[in-house]
Amino acid sequence: MRIVVAGGRTQADFLIGDLLKKKHKVIVINDDPVYCEYLSSTHKIPVYQGDPSRYFVLDEAGVKDFDVLVALTHRDADNLAICQYAKRCFGVKKVVCTVANPKNADLFKELGVNTVISSTHMIAQYISQATTVENFIKTMSVEDDKVIITEILVEPQYACVDRKLMDISLPSNTIIGCIIRKSSDMIIPTGSTEIKSGDKLLVLSSPDNQKKVMAAIAN
Repeated sequence: MRIVVAGGRTQADFLIGDLLKKKHKVIVINDDPVYCEYLSSTHKIPVYQGDPSRYFVLDEAGVKDFDVLVALTHRDADNLAICQYAKRCFGVKKVVCTVANPKNADLFKELGVNTVISSTHMIAQYISQATTVENFIKTMSVEDDKVIITEILVEPQYACVDRKLMDISLPSNTIIGCIIRKSSDMIIPTGSTEIKSGDKLLVLSSPDNQKKVMAAIAN
C-alpha cells in the first residue's frame, strides 16, 4: 500500500519503521525541519517539510490517490483537518488519526475519519496485519474496558478461511459471538461453523487479547 505519515515524532518514527518492514511505500510530512532530516536519513524515504494541515503542503507532497493517510500531530483539530483534506480533496482512500481527547473520537468518525484511535502502536498493527485499515472496522468497549467487542472483516488470504471454528486456536476468554455473511445475514456459530472470505466476525475478548485474536484469525 501507499501510505502517508503526517506529523508525529517518536510515534511516527516507530510507525514508519514498522510499515517499511512490511514493504509498504511510505512518504512523510512533518513540520519540524530537524526531525525531517532525521527521518529522511534514518529511513531513506521521501520526507516533506511543512504543516500537513495545510492544503498546499499535502498537494506539494503528492498525496493524491494514496491508499492510507495517518495523522499523528499532537493537536486533534489539525489531525481532523489533515484527514478531511486528504479524503475530500486528494482522494485518499482511508484516513486514520490519533486523538488526545477520547471525546473527539465519535465526532471525528461522524466527520469522515475512517479510524480514530489513541494508540499509535495499534495503528501499526492494523496496517501491517491487514490488507486495509478497515479490516478492524469497529471496536467497542463495555464494562469499563474489561471486555471489548471487535468487528473483523475476513480477507481471502487469512488463515482461518474455510476452517472450522473448532480448529482455530483462539486465546482464552475469547468468543466469536456472531458471523455476518452476505448470503445468510447473521449466523450464531458453533464449533463446526466454517469461516468464509468476506465474513464479518464479532469477537468478544479482553483488551489484552485483541492482538492475539487478530493473529489467530489472520496468520
